[in-house]
Amino acid sequence: MSMGRFLLRRLLQGVFVIWGVVTVVFLLRFVTPGDPITFIAPLDAPPEVRQNIARELGLNKPLYVQYGEYLFNLVQGDMGYSYINSTPARQRIFNRLPATLELAVAASIVAVVISIPLGVISATRRHEPADYAATTFSLVGISTPNFWLGIMLVLVLAVGLGLFPTSRRAIGFLPAIEMLLTDLDPGGLVTWLWHITLPAITLGTYFTALITRLTRSGMLDELGKTYVRASRAKGLPETLVRYKHVLRNTLIPVITVLGLQLGTLIGGAVITEAVFNWPGLGTLVINAINDRDWVLIQGSLVVIGAGFVIVNIAVDAMYAYINPQVRSE
Repeated sequence: MSMGRFLLRRLLQGVFVIWGVVTVVFLLRFVTPGDPITFIAPLDAPPEVRQNIARELGLNKPLYVQYGEYLFNLVQGDMGYSYINSTPARQRIFNRLPATLELAVAASIVAVVISIPLGVISATRRHEPADYAATTFSLVGISTPNFWLGIMLVLVLAVGLGLFPTSRRAIGFLPAIEMLLTDLDPGGLVTWLWHITLPAITLGTYFTALITRLTRSGMLDELGKTYVRASRAKGLPETLVRYKHVLRNTLIPVITVLGLQLGTLIGGAVITEAVFNWPGLGTLVINAINDRDWVLIQGSLVVIGAGFVIVNIAVDAMYAYINPQVRSE
């Protein structure tokens, strides 16, 4: 199967998955307790006011009509209007999405840069001090709660030593890059790095430990296979055998975990965002749940679900590139 047909099939499957996510998210509003009208109307509102609100929100229509209108509007990019916040849901969601994407990608970069070299060193120096140090680091990283690590980093590095800010996002990545390209001013990028370092380390620590252990186990498994012994018998340099052949075959399960974890980071960075007052999508969803703002909840969950699907399609494409046999299965 060609790469184009493979990606087209994955894209069509992704469309059906997103449709399923949209359907489930839409039905959740009718099975969870709480009435959106109660949070919009005053407590002493007469029945006529409540009926008018239901009419404006379309809640007085049959379920299948509401579902059809929701799908039609969603295809056009209309996620509804948040009456609680008096703003379109799309505007609030996409204003918060860049901050979450920046944090998720930064945490993934931190994890990959640290974990893969650690895993390789740990596997190639098995039962040596370097292996014990890497194994201990991964165990501590997996066992450390994110919220505790974030608070400790703030207390030690931000409050105690004053090396980093305690919270907030002073500038976005794209405005920082625009400042660098147009005005040749690296100040925006430095400020962005300064503010995102601690949240990225906090969010990426568990991820780093997980990838380290996965890389180590994968390398150990590959190093014992026949093709490695044959490559060494042919006189190939150890560096070439280790990094071109062994590490490449090890990266297939690592890429899977990377994709799944990146999708998880997009929707699951709530604790880190709360600790560092990071204006991302996670805190937006929590606030919307507390306010029973179903329009905002639905739009946010649809965006998060679409993010999962897009990341998994990208992972499948990388899979097919690294191992062409995947396309024929």
